[in-house]
Amino acid sequence: MATDRLDVIIFGASGFTGKYTVFEAVTMLNGLRWGIAGRNREKLESVLKQMGAKSKKDLSQTPIFIADITDETSLLEMAKRCRIVVNTAGPYRFHGERVVNACIEAGTHHVDVSGEPQYMETMQLKYDKRAKERGVYVVSACGFDSIPADMGVVFVEKNFDGVVNSVETFLESGVKEGAGPGTRAGLNYGTWESAVYGLAHSDELRGIRQQLFPQRLPKFYPLLKHRPLIFRSTEVDKVCLPFPGSDRSVVMRSQRFLYDQDKKRPVQMHAYVGFPSWIAAAAVVLFASIFGLMSKFQIGRTLLLKYPGIFSGGLASRDGPSEESMERTYFKMTFKAIGWPQADRLAESTDQYTVPPTKTLMVRVSGMNPGYGATCVALLSTALTILRESDKMPNNGGVLAPAAAFSKTSLISELEKHEHGMKFEILANK
Repeated sequence: MATDRLDVIIFGASGFTGKYTVFEAVTMLNGLRWGIAGRNREKLESVLKQMGAKSKKDLSQTPIFIADITDETSLLEMAKRCRIVVNTAGPYRFHGERVVNACIEAGTHHVDVSGEPQYMETMQLKYDKRAKERGVYVVSACGFDSIPADMGVVFVEKNFDGVVNSVETFLESGVKEGAGPGTRAGLNYGTWESAVYGLAHSDELRGIRQQLFPQRLPKFYPLLKHRPLIFRSTEVDKVCLPFPGSDRSVVMRSQRFLYDQDKKRPVQMHAYVGFPSWIAAAAVVLFASIFGLMSKFQIGRTLLLKYPGIFSGGLASRDGPSEESMERTYFKMTFKAIGWPQADRLAESTDQYTVPPTKTLMVRVSGMNPGYGATCVALLSTALTILRESDKMPNNGGVLAPAAAFSKTSLISELEKHEHGMKFEILANK
């Protein structure tokens, strides 16, 4: 790899997630050589000015590269100028593959914050072999989707002192007291757009998975049963629904990889999201049903994308959330793990237990500003980990989910180091 390369280029730096990644890069990439890229020089210069003022640093000398999704030569040229591309330009369903392809051709690592299972699993299907040949790591879901869940399961297994059969996750988020009027958790338009198209094409997943994993995983018992559609959780004292994000699909990909690679017994997992009351949960079910139905039709998608505020109950907007609301938004993900103590460990990790699991561990991953602060810190933490610890990562390359890539690295302690990072803690061990 050429020595005159920068360490990191942030691509899509003038987008909503991109500009906050630039802000976190000022401290996190201190001592490294980094630049930014996108299609519009003026917008990129404006981001450097804005984030320079916010971080009280002169960023005017930061290298700028012009690269456009529609121009594959420009993407290849950008990828050749660094060791890793931090890609914040979604929706990845439309824009991701060309960047991944350019990175692999250039021998450059690639991380992104996609929460789109179709994109992630298609990239693995099409590019995993080539990435390994080129010695390149391509890792998606490196933001709030799905670092807390995927690395949370790694944290559970490291601290369980036995064998984990199943994990249930319970996500809570809200706004800290003291927030001004109209302050609320929010989504930017790109995230909303990704959700609309992701749900519209969710039926593609079965076909992709049949090609990706022609052989099914053996069943491990006891099977983890689904909870009711809506239930009160005693674990977090919230009314819960199934969590519709990518967490479960990402964790399942990591667990499948670790089973195939290390013959580790795969952890079963279901994900839930908690709300303060039955009324709040019922309102979410109503909005989600309308959203799901509309996303299946062209006219419905057009309306969802044209009027995000109306169809998200005010959660999504074209401008994105205000800085004040982002800074006050918190998240907590509680994990309930069930399994067997070390004393009951079987000779082969793939053997079946004949006794029911008796051991429980509760852990929590938490942080502030999940959508944009913790996401940007997590994304840069994964990039730093690849640059520093690729010797602790599998197979010299590949298209991987986060835990598959990082389970043997110090990513969790990197995430805990930063102001907008994440905290991993043990709540109860029985």
